[in-house]
Amino acid sequence: MNKAPKKRFIAGAVCPKCKAMDTMALTKEHGVEKATCVSCGEQMVQTEEHVEKVVRQHEQVIGVFKP
Repeated sequence: MNKAPKKRFIAGAVCPKCKAMDTMALTKEHGVEKATCVSCGEQMVQTEEHVEKVVRQHEQVIGVFKP
């Protein structure tokens, strides 16, 4: 049985397309992070390697998205 990836909502995040607040959900599957707006369906995707390049050494960050 395939298990759907766990969604984590990003508090205070605003969708770059529909401008709705608190509708962005973050999922991670096969080393790829995806932020999806549950209101309009807008998606932003980035690989784990991209995240590692922009995270500073002593920080614990789930992901950094630059629309």
